[in-house]
Amino acid sequence: MRLIKNLLALIVLAIGVLWTLQGIGFIRGSFMTGQSQWLYVGIVTALVGLAGLAWANRSRV
Repeated sequence: MRLIKNLLALIVLAIGVLWTLQGIGFIRGSFMTGQSQWLYVGIVTALVGLAGLAWANRSRV
C-alpha cells in the first residue's frame, strides 16, 4: 500500500512540475505554454504531490 501511495504522489508531483514549466513557457507546444494560471495551478499541484509523499512516508509509531 505504501508503494501505491508513493507512486500516486510522484505522479501528482510530476504533473505539477510539468504544468509549472509549461506555465512559465519553458516547455512549448501546448495551449498552456506561457499562461500564468498554469504556473499557479502547477505550483499548487506540485505542493500537493510533496504533501502526499510526506504523508505516505510518515513514521508509524
